[in-house]
Amino acid sequence: MSSENELLEELERLRAENEELRTGRQAPRGLSFRVSEKGAVSVYGLGRFPVTLYQEQWEKLLAQIGDLKAFIEANRNRLKKKTP
Repeated sequence: MSSENELLEELERLRAENEELRTGRQAPRGLSFRVSEKGAVSVYGLGRFPVTLYQEQWEKLLAQIGDLKAFIEANRNRLKKKTP
């Protein structure tokens, strides 16, 4: 069964989704950041659901940003772009 924190996070996600539907926002908006109930960093605006990682996970990912960019460039012909 879900913990109270997980239920609160889900409630917040659903409220945000409902607000977007109510206001009819279809155009992409900028990225936004929030601290989750569990103390992780959530990034909104990349897709339907937020990307949530803990601080040390973000730091590990950001330390490899050059490698990630090189990987994307090396595999550009195999990668697909999501169309809005």
